[in-house]
Amino acid sequence: MHEPVKRAMSRIRELSADEETRRLAFVRERALRDEVSLLNDARREGREEGRLAEAREVLRTQLTFKFGDMPDWVEARLAQADHDQLKGWMRDVLFVDSLEAMFKH
Repeated sequence: MHEPVKRAMSRIRELSADEETRRLAFVRERALRDEVSLLNDARREGREEGRLAEAREVLRTQLTFKFGDMPDWVEARLAQADHDQLKGWMRDVLFVDSLEAMFKH
């Protein structure tokens, strides 16, 4: 074994023997895992928000083509809707004759 490798292995054994160093390494590793988990959660939330925004925009476009300008109460309903509700409304818009019928307002 090369001398630099021997020195590195010796230093690793020394550090591993120190309880405080092991504890700090464990805490650091856990913090890094937590950070990665938080970043992944944020990415998922960002993708979901993007899907919602896109679905809202598609439905808003459909409604505007069919009924004209949207009143504030419709905008409020769109802003509060989840993805499944928006998908349902995207289907319903094909069959209703008014915004009131669409949203059962």
